[in-house]
Amino acid sequence: MKLQEIRQIARTWAIDASTGRTKQDIIRDIQIAEGYSPCFGTKDTCDENDCLWKKDCSNNR
Repeated sequence: MKLQEIRQIARTWAIDASTGRTKQDIIRDIQIAEGYSPCFGTKDTCDENDCLWKKDCSNNR
């Protein structure tokens, strides 16, 4: 997912997505807002089937 799309999602959650914040940090804040563990890019395997970030996360490693 492109950073512009991530920033748009962040705005809907009232999350700071200003320039200078990393994609990973913004996504982790979104994960927290969604009620998930802030695990983007930290696990070798994902046990969340409905995670919006699953594809990007597995490409991030």
